[in-house]
Amino acid sequence: MDGAVKKNRMPTIAGILDIVIGSLILSVLFLFGFDPTIIEPVEAGIFHFNLSLAFMIVPAITISALAIVGGIFAIQRRKWRWTLAGSIAAAIFPIPLGIAAIVLVVLSKNEFK
Repeated sequence: MDGAVKKNRMPTIAGILDIVIGSLILSVLFLFGFDPTIIEPVEAGIFHFNLSLAFMIVPAITISALAIVGGIFAIQRRKWRWTLAGSIAAAIFPIPLGIAAIVLVVLSKNEFK
């Protein structure tokens, strides 16, 4: 009975926060990347891609993917290091929910396989 760890909701909440933050990052990237298609009328069905922000889009996609993968692992309670990396990636962007996700993941380290 000593080896049994009481499960709580902290990893699940941290996973949901990571997934939400990663999704928000992807949606903001979509708005910045396809800005001319949203503001200006679409000409002949051709979508213009704003390449002036391309240097920010690729790293941000990587960071948001890491946050989403870390959130999935947190919900499954597997791979604590990946979960922590995903929470740290979620905290890079100025959303205070990422810091809460880091705290929840660190406090629930014993629940991961």
